Amino acid sequence: MTEREEKPRSPALSNVGETAVAESEERFVGVPSKTPTTGGRGRRLMRHALVFITVLIVVDAIAGEKGLFALLQARREYSALERSLERARTENAELREMARRLREDPKAIEEQARRELGLIKPGEMLFIIKDIEKKP
Repeated sequence: MTEREEKPRSPALSNVGETAVAESEERFVGVPSKTPTTGGRGRRLMRHALVFITVLIVVDAIAGEKGLFALLQARREYSALERSLERARTENAELREMARRLREDPKAIEEQARRELGLIKPGEMLFIIKDIEKKP
């Protein structure tokens, strides 16, 4: 006998096998097939809508009017304004100190007049030295 040939079965065993096959076929006859139904289509549509809304929210959070990019730009502007304000405060303090010195110290008035107006005291001599260019 070859492998492909079947052995003759006893009638008792052949009935048992046929009964089991028949019962299993009956069980699967009542199971609905997995074809898309209206409920599945609705769920899929709802899932796509939720994904779309989520993407919109994320994009708005990043690039919207009050999003991440706007926040970073506002922080850069804030830092620039802080630096500008600190420079203005430093300059203001220097000008206040100069004004105080000019009110209280006569030497400061003289120093300022000499520096800005080029004034000299009587009896002083002014020497102006010009750079002489060397010719090669």
